[in-house]
Parts: sequence; C-alpha cells; structure tokens
Amino acid sequence: MLAEIPTLRAFAISLCGDLVRADDLVQETLLKAWQHLAKFEEGTNLRAWLFTILRNTYFSELRKKRREVEDVDGKKTASLSVAPAQQGHLDMQDFRKALALLPPDQRESIVLVGAAGMSYEEAADIAQCAVGTVKSRVNRARTKLTEMLSMTADVIGPDAATVAIMEGGSSRKPNG
Repeated sequence: MLAEIPTLRAFAISLCGDLVRADDLVQETLLKAWQHLAKFEEGTNLRAWLFTILRNTYFSELRKKRREVEDVDGKKTASLSVAPAQQGHLDMQDFRKALALLPPDQRESIVLVGAAGMSYEEAADIAQCAVGTVKSRVNRARTKLTEMLSMTADVIGPDAATVAIMEGGSSRKPNG
C-alpha cells in the first residue's frame, strides 16, 4: 500500500485540485483500505482497489457537501431555533384574559388596530368616533394590558398575535 501513495496523491490532486485536500483523501483512502483489508481479494489489482476507494470517498464527500450549508457566524443556526410553543400558548391565554378585562371601547380599538391591522382612520370609521379617540383608546389599552400582564416595554411574548397587538398595526396605511 505504501508504494501506491505517490500515485494515489497524484490522482487525488487531479480530482480536487488542492494539495492539502488531496493528502487528506489519500490518508482517508489508506485508513479505509486498512480497515477493510479482509475484503481485498488476493491476486486482484491493489492499485485499482485503492483508486476506487479514493474516488468513491471523494464523490461521497462532494455529495455530502452539497447538502451542507456553511454557517461560519452561526446566523443560519440561530434562525432555525423556535421558541417553545407551550409558553406562547400560556402567554396567549393570559393575554386573552387580560383583554377581556378591558373596557369594551378600548378592547374594540386595540383589536381593530393591533390584531386586525387596521389604520387608526379605519378603526375610527368603524367605531364611529374621532381618530384621536381611537389613538387614545389604543394607548390606554396597551398601557393597561402591559400593567395587567406585568410586562416591561421591551418584553413581549414570542407568538405573533401577542406581538402584533402589543406593538400595534397602526403603521398600515388606509387603502385607496
């Protein structure tokens, strides 16, 4: 096997074009050959067997690399994490209870603006009141909900419904 190292290395370089990677391929080939020496049939071509191992190793690693995503800074991995659903569900239950305790006019305004994503103008038309009144009701509702849920301004539950209501959908422009 040792006599075949120079030709294996030349073949590996021709495959990958990288000296360091070629040396790794040759080392991996020799390791696999040594581990499976019992499978080598005496009297057959050792060079061909080693070249086949090297070639198969190279192409297997290429296929594996195609499925891998490089994530040097960890951003991809971080984006794959998901907040546990249980806490979001419990937060939403608490939120619904607190929402039910709001006065009807405040509850209506915050649901229209926050949950439904309507503009203050659209909510004012539906509630048949002034835009300033809707803004005031939404502000009072947010403040009261924040107090009831013992939340600070920068801590909001992970689920989208809570975030939408607490942060408000007031940035949406009216259609037309």
